[in-house]
Amino acid sequence: MKYNKRQKAIILLSDGTIFHGKSVGKEGSAFGEVCFNTGTTGYQEIFTDPSYYGQLMVATNAHIGNYGTHSEEVESDAIKIAGLICKNFSYNYSRPAAEGSLEDFFDKNNLLAISDVDTRALVTYIRENGAMNAVISTDVDNIEGLKKQLAEVPDMNGLELASKVSTKEPYFVGDENATYRIAALDLGIKKNILRNFAKRDAYIKVFPYNASFEEMNAFNPDGFFLSNGPGDPEPLESAISLAKEIIDRNLPLFGICLGHQVIGLANGISTYKMHNGHRGINHPVKNLLTGKGEITSQNHGFAINKEETEQHPDFEITHLHLNDHTVAGMRMKSKNCFSVQYHPEASPGPHDASYLFDQFIENIKNK
Repeated sequence: MKYNKRQKAIILLSDGTIFHGKSVGKEGSAFGEVCFNTGTTGYQEIFTDPSYYGQLMVATNAHIGNYGTHSEEVESDAIKIAGLICKNFSYNYSRPAAEGSLEDFFDKNNLLAISDVDTRALVTYIRENGAMNAVISTDVDNIEGLKKQLAEVPDMNGLELASKVSTKEPYFVGDENATYRIAALDLGIKKNILRNFAKRDAYIKVFPYNASFEEMNAFNPDGFFLSNGPGDPEPLESAISLAKEIIDRNLPLFGICLGHQVIGLANGISTYKMHNGHRGINHPVKNLLTGKGEITSQNHGFAINKEETEQHPDFEITHLHLNDHTVAGMRMKSKNCFSVQYHPEASPGPHDASYLFDQFIENIKNK
């Protein structure tokens, strides 16, 4: 344990504001867009979620690392956040099922983390001033040098990141003798999404982010899926063209998060960067079709234009985020296509929205 070797550390925001803390273990600097997640559990799933690629994560929960890590609680092949900012980092853990400490997990993934930060003050500042680029660093005496480096970090607005986290080669998940075949576009897909399809008697072939319709359709799928992922959806020209082709052919299509935004763009509905985004496991959503409320897991910094969605003749808004009334779900009236802005696979988070996977299977059955 490196607890006694911790150094002073800082968070330097792009507007020049500085917050102070201490290094968890590793020394150095990490750059990215600073954002915060309000979840009280599920930190390992959050840190390995490809949708967080390129972001410095502020954990609002007071304790991180207290229940250790487990190999079944990862959503990708490695940690995807650029760095962690927290209040209290637990070097010791107390869960009998844990396989190791979060400190060792960070060391293995070469992740820079800082603790002893006034995270309430930092989150309040971000809420008021919006998401922005930042650097966390143990090089506390080199403020001017860090400012120059930070100025070179590209803004998340307009940044294509799906290619950084997508698979390089297609791969398969599930039983090849399953009833249904799903072609999934990996824009930053989470493992538990694939598990949810597999346990519903589906065999999935996962394709790289820039796969063509011809490549995916050669699998002879019963339905198509566009995954979650990081970055701005607008630069994803190949994914947008793919969505157009699938929709034009009226093939079953389901999109989650970034995939939801791609479906909107494929139909001329614009997207925009949010002031802070939605990141947590307790976001309230209303299903406008059933009138029921759902507590959902969310992680996105972009959203689709609500007014344009309402005015589109072939779209119906199916879900609304109750905190700010942004579009949380939609479906097409004349096509076999629907999507949601949140994460129904519940890793981490509640299972209120798992019915959406059943809905997709039903759409496939009734195509």
